[in-house]
Amino acid sequence: MRVLFSAYGSRGSVEPIVALAVRLRELGADVRVCAPPDEEFAQRLAEVGLEMLPAGEPVRPLVTTVTPGSAAGLAQRASDLMAVQFGAVAEAARGCDALVVTGPLPVAAAARSVADLLGIRYVHAGHQPVALPSPHHRPPVRRGRPVPSQDIENRTLWDEDARIAHTMFGEMLNTHRAHAGLPPVDNVRDYAFGDRPWLAADPVLAPWQPTGLDVVQTGAWILPDERPLPADLAAFLDAGEPPVYAGFGSMPMTGAGDVARAAVGAIRAQGRRAVLSRGWAGLALPDDGDDCFLVGEVNQQALFRRVAAVVHHGSASTTTTAALAGTPQVVVPQGADQPYWAGRVTGLGIGTEHEGPAPTADSLSAALTAALAPGVRERAAAVAATVRSDGTTVAARLLLDEAGRNRTPAAASA
Repeated sequence: MRVLFSAYGSRGSVEPIVALAVRLRELGADVRVCAPPDEEFAQRLAEVGLEMLPAGEPVRPLVTTVTPGSAAGLAQRASDLMAVQFGAVAEAARGCDALVVTGPLPVAAAARSVADLLGIRYVHAGHQPVALPSPHHRPPVRRGRPVPSQDIENRTLWDEDARIAHTMFGEMLNTHRAHAGLPPVDNVRDYAFGDRPWLAADPVLAPWQPTGLDVVQTGAWILPDERPLPADLAAFLDAGEPPVYAGFGSMPMTGAGDVARAAVGAIRAQGRRAVLSRGWAGLALPDDGDDCFLVGEVNQQALFRRVAAVVHHGSASTTTTAALAGTPQVVVPQGADQPYWAGRVTGLGIGTEHEGPAPTADSLSAALTAALAPGVRERAAAVAATVRSDGTTVAARLLLDEAGRNRTPAAASA
């Protein structure tokens, strides 16, 4: 069986795809991954021996230069992303049995078009529930198209979201489809999700409440990381009480002020040492104190087990990794699905949410006081014991079974 993955996004989007691809390979499938040509993604796939096909423009320069919430240049970026799916991804998908896709709506809608054109199984995979239509929550904000703030029923808001999405992306998608000989679609959003989208998130951390949409929740896709911690970091950890980790992943943190100074100041106010992650914001230590350590790419699974708390932005991946480690969390959400994860951390009692996206030393210290309070670590450990570790196995076996049943003559002859 041959499976192609198309992933476009930051590390939090690519890493789960890597995890599932590795598990599928272990079960005998032939797998390849189309991903942005960022050097760190190429290195990550090479580390696990996966074939990577560069697709689209690098993500990091885009994430770190686009104004948060701005729709400037969005139409051109969306059209370019679609063109990549109809071009490089379509070529790579020939002869495959399934196409698994994660990424923004233009990527998913174009990728499903490719799967339909080739007659192969299509899977839309998301890593958090808030983007999926449900009467239980409001739709996320689309760039340049805010959701009405007044009290409106969620179902009505989701209907409006579908209309907005089609207004933004429908014409360009149907132009690409026409060139490929495909008929137009009249609802880009629902077409991209498909009839049975997958939710690659843990059911304890991110439970899906049943709706009319046939969502398959597999559990989070996590690849066990066996890499040792760097010797100098291990020595730092061994030299005293567990420090507090602070890192914000792929978030540029452009509107958060001097977040590195605030984080270190807050951690010191708690009488703790600090481990600070550079991330895509390029954070640096505020001074040369020996109570702080700066890290780049590192095994977070191993590191989080050795710290007193994890201060982060609230991505699905970081939240899940910290939860699996049984370590209290402070979430400083910047946008997108991050407020959802902050709410889940608080609701589960495994940490707390920082109020607002721009922490000061005082505000972050107050949040850390709550996260480090007696009982929180015990609760975090209890929740860690319930988080599933078999998400990739569930998804891989499901894909192997379904792709075999749904293989069409078009796929066989492609």
